[in-house]
Amino acid sequence: MRKNKIWMIVLSATILLASCSMARNMASGATAQESPAMESMPAAAPSEDIAKMGFEESMDAVEYDTAAAESASSERIVIKNANLSIVVVDPVASMDAIDKMAVEMGGFVVNSNTYKTTTYSGREVPTATITIRVPAENLDEAMSRIKGMVEDPEIDIISEDVSGQDVTGEVNDLESKLRNSQAAEAQLLELMDKAASTEDVVEIFRELKSVREEIEVTQGQIKYYRESASLSAISVYLQAKEAVEPITVAGWKPGLQAQKALQALVKGGQYLVDMLIWLIIFAIPFLAVIFLPIYFIVKAIHKRRQKNAAAQPKKEK
Repeated sequence: MRKNKIWMIVLSATILLASCSMARNMASGATAQESPAMESMPAAAPSEDIAKMGFEESMDAVEYDTAAAESASSERIVIKNANLSIVVVDPVASMDAIDKMAVEMGGFVVNSNTYKTTTYSGREVPTATITIRVPAENLDEAMSRIKGMVEDPEIDIISEDVSGQDVTGEVNDLESKLRNSQAAEAQLLELMDKAASTEDVVEIFRELKSVREEIEVTQGQIKYYRESASLSAISVYLQAKEAVEPITVAGWKPGLQAQKALQALVKGGQYLVDMLIWLIIFAIPFLAVIFLPIYFIVKAIHKRRQKNAAAQPKKEK
């Protein structure tokens, strides 16, 4: 009876882990790696020796603060990244300045590259790309300082994009799964202490090994999301001023004027699109709420007058 009870509890823990695995959202695409083969164990080893194979100590290595996780789950976890393409006089010097700025802000450089391009006149000029990570709260400041490296913001800032991804739901699911896995781990450790035979201990050992892998993978996913949300990535493409310098004819720069005209066209198009959005989403429904009741009231009064006018000749007859 005691052995059957132990097997029933082990089976319950296995079912609990399977249900947790089905509920999690694998947003980061990370998967558990295959675990190494279980070390061979002596057939006559007593259960007390097997129970002390280091699981109690390994619990401290992956211990997760569930209270902190619950308090943090109420906060929104958003991963914010930015892309910027600018024109500067010296791309290499600007890249070095961005590198130093990232370090000053408590961030770091992910990667940086320099290469050469050829202008319309056949001259080689440098071009650079750099990706940095800075604390998320310093993202706006970092973007402003990088854009401050250009001479003319109107024409030297080619493109700018800031995107955000809300991963609060994914993190909450992973933290819930982690708490369930840790609860199953505690039950299995308790069963191992109470196991009466070597066969029971070996089976519990296998289940415990699987639970340990689930805990480590889940903790890795949570760490990835939280680190990505705390450090924003900024990718900057730096072109040399000389590479995009417009053609000059007797002091006249037709290319520059064409660029300004194109920017004005884009801004005008954005203004028209914004107006259409406000018109469709706000103005039309707002006017409909105000004027539709008036329309139906006037229509009802008009019908009543027509009905009275049609009944008046009959009374005279």
